Amino acid sequence: MHPHLHTKDNIACEEVMTLLDECHARGFMWKAIGMCNDAKTQVNKCLRAQRLERTKANRDTSKTKNQDIKEKWAEIDANS
Repeated sequence: MHPHLHTKDNIACEEVMTLLDECHARGFMWKAIGMCNDAKTQVNKCLRAQRLERTKANRDTSKTKNQDIKEKWAEIDANS
């Protein structure tokens, strides 16, 4: 797998990424006839799930920060 995929954000996918690496290590013909397609699909699903979790967490954090900013502006406007 690409080094940028082996990060702390994708630890949950480490097992399926290792299976794909092992499948690819069997050789070109093994990959060429589609024997690694199921492993690749599992990796894609896992990475997508991890990305969606990070996106949701970032969105929740952003909503909280935006709400705090709105409250501070409302306070500034009320005191002006």
